[in-house]
Amino acid sequence: MTNADMNLLRLPPEPGQAAYSVKRHGLEITDCDSEPVQTPGCVQAHGALLVLRLADLCVVQASDNAQAVLGCPVGMLLGQPVGALIGTDGEAQLRTLLLTQPVDRNPLYLLTLSGGFAGCKLAGMLDVTAHTLEGVVILEFEVTGRTDAVSPDYYALVKKTVTRLQTAASLSQFCDLAAEEIRELTGMDRVLVYKFHEDGHGEVFAESRRPDLDSWLGVNYPAEDVPKPARDIFSKIWLRPIPDMSDALAEMTPLVNPDTGQPLDMTYCFLRGVSLMCTQYYRNMGVAATLTMSIRRGEHLWGLISCLYYAGPKYHSYQVRSACEFLAQVISLQHHAAEDREHVAYRLKLEAVHRQLVMAAAGEGGLASLVNGSPSLLDGVDAGGAALYHQGRWRCLGATPDAAQLEGLGQWLSEAKFSSGSKPLYATVNLARAYSSAKDFAAVASGLLALPLSRSGRDLMLWFKPQTLQAVNWAGVPHASKSTVQGPNGPRPIPRRNFEVFVESVQESSLPWKQLELEAVAALRVQLVEIVVEQAERRLMLKAELARSKEELDVFKYVASHDIKEPLRGIHQYAFQLMEEAALPDEKDRTKLDRMRRLALRMDGLLESLLHFSQVGTADSIMETVDLNEIVAEAVLMVGQPVQGQLELAVPRLLPTIQCNRAWCREIFVNIVSNALKYSDSALKRVEVGSIAAIESHPRPGCPQGSQQHTIYYVSDNGIGIPAKQFAQIFKLFKRLHGRDEYGGGTGAGLTVARKLVERHHGKLWLDSLPGKGTTFYFTLPGKDER
Repeated sequence: MTNADMNLLRLPPEPGQAAYSVKRHGLEITDCDSEPVQTPGCVQAHGALLVLRLADLCVVQASDNAQAVLGCPVGMLLGQPVGALIGTDGEAQLRTLLLTQPVDRNPLYLLTLSGGFAGCKLAGMLDVTAHTLEGVVILEFEVTGRTDAVSPDYYALVKKTVTRLQTAASLSQFCDLAAEEIRELTGMDRVLVYKFHEDGHGEVFAESRRPDLDSWLGVNYPAEDVPKPARDIFSKIWLRPIPDMSDALAEMTPLVNPDTGQPLDMTYCFLRGVSLMCTQYYRNMGVAATLTMSIRRGEHLWGLISCLYYAGPKYHSYQVRSACEFLAQVISLQHHAAEDREHVAYRLKLEAVHRQLVMAAAGEGGLASLVNGSPSLLDGVDAGGAALYHQGRWRCLGATPDAAQLEGLGQWLSEAKFSSGSKPLYATVNLARAYSSAKDFAAVASGLLALPLSRSGRDLMLWFKPQTLQAVNWAGVPHASKSTVQGPNGPRPIPRRNFEVFVESVQESSLPWKQLELEAVAALRVQLVEIVVEQAERRLMLKAELARSKEELDVFKYVASHDIKEPLRGIHQYAFQLMEEAALPDEKDRTKLDRMRRLALRMDGLLESLLHFSQVGTADSIMETVDLNEIVAEAVLMVGQPVQGQLELAVPRLLPTIQCNRAWCREIFVNIVSNALKYSDSALKRVEVGSIAAIESHPRPGCPQGSQQHTIYYVSDNGIGIPAKQFAQIFKLFKRLHGRDEYGGGTGAGLTVARKLVERHHGKLWLDSLPGKGTTFYFTLPGKDER
């Protein structure tokens, strides 16, 4: 290949062409997040790189330092089979490696070259690694750095490190040991375990350093120090060596693959060229060489192990790098277990509480028991408050935003975080940063942990953490305006030079959520969603059964209204006619006919009560705004004055205006007030009707669980009273505590109907009574939206 051909290959890319070279175009970058770091078009000059066509293993691209490293100019390599460089035995080894080993996106050691070939002299002993990517084979050639000295037993070193890591009792101790062991293995001056926070900024979580170096433990670095493209690459690789920050860059020739017209993806290459911003950043810190490893949790990048060297270039052999790469994978697998050991008691507590919550939610209480029962959501996570949105209503525990704020937050979560295809968990320690309205309630809810319980994302389970003022140590001034210089395409960023510790007081942030908390609530959500689905299916079945029962009840009502009542009327009529028309001198016969007539009337009354009770259970509920003072007045008018004695009605204060079914509510008062008048021996029958507000300090004898949070209404009398052992009996249909004709008679359905009407308002009806002193009936009318 002629020099003219070589120059053509190095021409700058045409407008719109994908090719990029950090060596030629790096100074044109105006935004670090837009730099194509995975396709830099260059390699670090201490090694050479060849790209082979996978089909025939011929060279299609080569780094332009091939002459210096391989002793062969690029022109002689392009288009040649790889065997011409690494020999026929080397080519056979490569083919075997490609066929038998997992080399896709996974560089593996191939062989070590020494001496030279075809008149070309190598720069020294070269370790060769190979991997495949998108139809090409990538070979990397690096000086081994080997000497005549005996190599350390890396297996023994790694085994010792793994054994020490397994003894760590906490995540902090685990990371301290990891930093110590890797510094011993690599000989670097400083090793940092660097943890990423949710906003992308990093914190030095552990370190091992030379005694003469200042500690960086606890120092935080802005997210821009490790830009997102770099973090994305670290989430795919285990090791990134940069042995010489002052090393030159060698450009790929040609810059794009002649077969595909695409630049080479160097994500997995050890020799991948370094961004000019990166090398300048480290030089500003006084760092001459780095070796960086990833710490991952699944596909999530938890942090980095950053090894720094100050004195000059620091090269590591393939064996050392392999040991480091293996340790990075071990650390990624074990550091989660180390955190588990640290919080084992807390994890066991969470699992026990969540089991109880699932059992309660699967019972009659449903999801509401997560808030109303014990234990509750607030026992399931270390938080200041919790809230559940289910069946159109918020239920809260502890310190939470108010109802309007929760409504806005719930809508934002449903639309922005839990829309179709999004992750079913959202956690933050600074909610106001993502949701500006959260500034108004940052004091109680700076931290948020949220999970959807339905496919729509509208049913929600939330935990809140209050604001905690924190002092954060930064390396340099955070959030400061970026320094720029004039570049070919306008101002371009330059790395900062100031790394002095700056202390910032952080507001609108909470203490962090623990990883085990996130995992525990995610598992809880899966179980609760199964319960929700199961209950929904059960409701559909019940709805179908209810429809069938309603049809059967309609048939019964027709039969009761016509087929049964018609003969009863006939019996009553004939008995009456016989008594009036027939000459019955025997008094016993007349008594029998009279009893027959009264039994027919009683049977008719029972049927009427039964029909009315069935209609109460199936009629549609029409709610409206009602003044209860009007309802009580109408009820008393309908009941009328007692047959014996006088009625004294007392209403201590005006009753509230509420949402209820007007007719049903009037019938509740009619049945209870008529009951009070009927079962009274006093000449002056006193009845008091009143209400107890939820926030009012007032006795509530016998109040059922959950009813204290609603307004309670009562009807009190000075009647004969009811023994406690018979409280449950009086609500049974057709159940009377006295003889059939005592206290004015009746069918015994009034209180049964009253309780059914209260329940149709989703309320409770109960009583408190002392024989000879009187009775007080209590009930709530919360309505559909207040359950």
